[in-house]
Amino acid sequence: MCSNELVKEKFDELEKFINEMPDKQGALIEVLHKAQNIFGYLPEEVQRFVSKQLNIPVSKIFGVITFYSYFTTEPKGEHVISICMGTACFVKGAGEIVKEFEKQLGIKAGETTPDGKFTIDVLRCIGACGLAPVLTVNERVIGHVTTAAQVKNILKEY
Repeated sequence: MCSNELVKEKFDELEKFINEMPDKQGALIEVLHKAQNIFGYLPEEVQRFVSKQLNIPVSKIFGVITFYSYFTTEPKGEHVISICMGTACFVKGAGEIVKEFEKQLGIKAGETTPDGKFTIDVLRCIGACGLAPVLTVNERVIGHVTTAAQVKNILKEY
């Protein structure tokens, strides 16, 4: 199957999801979550599609996407490493952990490795202060990350 057919399948899946919604008004966040789940990110083409389907201006959709840190307009890696930089994590050395991931992966926070395998993100709070410094890899929470060896082992797992 060629990539154009795969993209069409994704748009068909999103359209089906939207059409099955009982009430499209007020459904923008839910639709954007589904779209990002399907496409991996929310490029302009997807934003225009959602705009047309929900009859909402693209500018409003872009505003919502850029307001919420969960949404992204850039493709993410297969494994997204999200490092908490909230107060508890920052005080316990999260900044050094960010630097270690950047060093070992050869990219900066907010970037994706050239092979598309890893993305480094920083967050304001994960909500697991007792595990500080804490990070997530995809949906998995990993706490008390304080050493270069731990970072290396985390990367080796993925």
